[in-house]
Parts: sequence; structure tokens; C-alpha cells
Amino acid sequence: MNELVEHGNPQNWYLVLSTILFSIGVMGVLFRRNGLIILMCVELMLNSVNLLLVSFSAYSGNTEGQVFVFFIMVVAAAEVAVGLALLVSIYRNLASTDINILSKLKW
Repeated sequence: MNELVEHGNPQNWYLVLSTILFSIGVMGVLFRRNGLIILMCVELMLNSVNLLLVSFSAYSGNTEGQVFVFFIMVVAAAEVAVGLALLVSIYRNLASTDINILSKLKW
């Protein structure tokens, strides 16, 4: 426990790292136009939340955060499968993964 006091609270470092990763993911979703990169940025945001949940769970000594991480990973895997299937379908029809071209799909 003395190591934690000497080096500061390690929880702060996890919080900073998670905030940086989440911010990178948000910037990628907002400013990039490639569908595959947008999916990767959403995954980066989910993983930053997972990092925080595991960190808080280990710090508090309970396993509830790790259970939430498991469910988030299951949902993320399903999201990737559906998202990639949609991107492959869009690429087959339009020969591009640029999301600005998707306005052609309007009625």
C-alpha cells in the first residue's frame, strides 16, 4: 500500500489514459468519413470505457465492473459483425466506404 502512496493514485493514470482514448475515438467518429475507421473509433471508445470499469473494479475490490466489461465485449462483438456486414454490402453496391456517398440511398 505504501507504493500507492509514494507514486500517487494509479487510478488517476487510468482515468487520464481512458479519457485520451475516448477523446481520440470521438474525434475519429466526428471527423473521419470512412465507415471502417468510424467502426474502429467506436470500438476504441468502448475499450476506453472497459479500461475504466476494470480499473474501478480492481480499485474497489468487487467484480461488478468486470461483469459489465464482459457484457460490453459481447455487445461490441455483435456490433462489429453487423457493422462489417453492412459495410461489405454498401461497398458491393457503391464501390466505396465513404459515408457521404450514402446519401444516394435516400428515396
